Amino acid sequence: RVTRWSICTEHISLVMLLCWFMVSFTFINDPSPLSLVFLQVILALTTFQVPFFIVRLGQSKLYRSENYGKSFQDVTNLINNTFIRTEFGIAIGPENSGKVILTAEVSGSRGSRIFVSDDFGNSFTHQDLPFVPQMQIMYNPSDSNVLLVISNDHELWLSENFGGNWRKIHDMVCLVKCIFISSISFFFLFPADRGMLTLRRTTDYGKTIKTVASKIYSFGLGGRFLFASVMTGKGTMRMIHVSVDQGEVWNMAQLPPVGHEQFYSILAANDDMVFMHVDEPGDTGFGTIYVSDDRGTVYSKSLERHLYTTTGGETDFTNVTSLRGVFITSVLAEDSSVQSVVSFDQGGEWVPLQKPANSKCDATAKDPDECSLHIHAAYSTAMKLNIPMLPLSEPNAVGLILAHGSVGDAISVMRPDVYVSDDGGYTWLKALIGPHHYAILDSGGLLVAVEHSTIQPVNQIKFSTDEGQCWAVYNFTQDPIYFTGLASEPGARSMNVSIWGYRDSIISQSWVSVTIDFRELLTRDCVDSDYVQWLAHSDDISDPNDGCMLGYKERFLRLRKDSVCWNGRDYQVNTQPTPCLCTLDDFLCDFGYYRKENSSECVEQPDLKGQVLEFCLHGKEEQLQTSGYRKIPGDKCEGGTTPERKEIDLSKRCTKIQSSSRTVPVIITVIIVMLLSIVAGVIFVKKYVCGGRFLVHRYSVLQQHAEANGIEGVDDPLETNHTQNGKREFHDDSDEVQWKHSSFIHRLRE
Repeated sequence: RVTRWSICTEHISLVMLLCWFMVSFTFINDPSPLSLVFLQVILALTTFQVPFFIVRLGQSKLYRSENYGKSFQDVTNLINNTFIRTEFGIAIGPENSGKVILTAEVSGSRGSRIFVSDDFGNSFTHQDLPFVPQMQIMYNPSDSNVLLVISNDHELWLSENFGGNWRKIHDMVCLVKCIFISSISFFFLFPADRGMLTLRRTTDYGKTIKTVASKIYSFGLGGRFLFASVMTGKGTMRMIHVSVDQGEVWNMAQLPPVGHEQFYSILAANDDMVFMHVDEPGDTGFGTIYVSDDRGTVYSKSLERHLYTTTGGETDFTNVTSLRGVFITSVLAEDSSVQSVVSFDQGGEWVPLQKPANSKCDATAKDPDECSLHIHAAYSTAMKLNIPMLPLSEPNAVGLILAHGSVGDAISVMRPDVYVSDDGGYTWLKALIGPHHYAILDSGGLLVAVEHSTIQPVNQIKFSTDEGQCWAVYNFTQDPIYFTGLASEPGARSMNVSIWGYRDSIISQSWVSVTIDFRELLTRDCVDSDYVQWLAHSDDISDPNDGCMLGYKERFLRLRKDSVCWNGRDYQVNTQPTPCLCTLDDFLCDFGYYRKENSSECVEQPDLKGQVLEFCLHGKEEQLQTSGYRKIPGDKCEGGTTPERKEIDLSKRCTKIQSSSRTVPVIITVIIVMLLSIVAGVIFVKKYVCGGRFLVHRYSVLQQHAEANGIEGVDDPLETNHTQNGKREFHDDSDEVQWKHSSFIHRLRE
């Protein structure tokens, strides 16, 4: 029995029905308090507004818990009962710095006010700002006292003492992104002549600023790579340029150019490689995934007809953080149905997901013998299907994936069920009937779920101690609540989970938070005998040739499914890597080659057959001689099959620099034209370039995880698209100027 639980309530009058509530990462599309979890500390900020003629009246209340939400204290007085902004109103410090920033609204002022705390919200001090933030305040992860933000007037401001003092770094900044190495380096776009943008960099907190690229359309950061979408000078065409030294030297990526109705999108990136989506011409809603070499310059086709809609930028691309090399996404079939595919080798090959053994094909399948599992992700939520959570995996819960799905020959609009995989996506089990909210606790030793219902109150939580094979039910209250969210501490190490909801009566509503401590259930600490050895990417641990993936085997100690014990907060994933002999599976198709479906052989692209393959690198034109293969970045295989691949330096310059004597008159003329254009262009640039384009344009999609590291847990130097708990957050993923108006909607099988 789960014996420790508690209920906290807040009385809220009927006026709440008219309010706009802030929503946190733990709550999906529901009006509910904003919660931030810091170890045992939870801050809950309730904010609502009421329209009153041409103004809005608002109120904020702040609550704090030091025991995972079992009890809360009203600490609104710490922020002087000030109204906190509903947009970008809260910024959490990196790691466990304990820093919190609340941004308040100040009526009748051109400035703003922030409340800052460096002790997990135990106390706050306020600082008045000489500007109004346009975005969420950014922290330097290596020094959380350093803050960066763009104002509503497109000014770039920086503080080096946690908001105590601010200084303006630059005017007319459209976009800023940070990359932190030994010291702070951040890049920003500055409007130049004719609506073009200049990319600038500072490495000393804005004391010196250097221009690193011009004619920029947009830019992004991925792992150690800096990307710029550059106008080619040929109409509206753009190309991707890549730098691995923070913009000192640029190389043109070997990717198809795109027009004004297309976009590039970084799906995933780390220090080894990049997954890049290139949109197809026309209103298709799909494109092609390319994977890079370790320089981010040479790309190979990985997956065609990759679903990525132009209506809102939805893509189902998911990094499975619980097993290296695994990615799941959706493709648009020729009949316009949406189908799921998975790659277990970092994009080398994509295959359908296996049909779960304990499930049947739905009625929509044309051939019951050919059906497979299809995963509901961002596209399904965008189409308003009943999908309360996106796929979930955790780096310290080895092999575990929870996801909503359907079984057929395409994604179905019928009621989805919850499926679980315990081996990184190779095999699946139908775990729960109908849509649920779910969470992973105790490093995978405990799974919890609450049934999703928009009309019926709930009073039960389901939990599993055997990775989703069997589920028990616990009634957490006798008086059911309308469920709004499931919250647990990030990192999947906690044994506490909070259920948020409200009770509705004739005259009032009251928020309810129920916190369950499963430590009372798993009372025994796990010992060595509770773990069993498991070989990743393998179905036969005794086979010496099985389990090789990306050049090496990995053996893990995993909890036995019949062991009911506590992994504990200090649990570490134990792995034993062993290198393998190289095979063709350790190689990607080289530039100009591609793999046919369900094949490991690379064949030459028909449109490049017989042509000399040349590309520019470090300002020189190089000829590529290849057998069609190149080693997957990060692959650690040794010996075995190694297809030949070499590059010959032809010592030809890709661009020629003209004589300075001839260029001086041209330069003078250009300067005069630019000076005349600046005055007339400032208003236009401010309104349409900074104020419009980069508020709606997106450059890249990366998935962030608090403990992710490398490609196993995608690095996130851009902005966040999907979080592991299923909430859509920042979406900064395309260099498209404006999403095309389209009536195109992919057909979901009915």
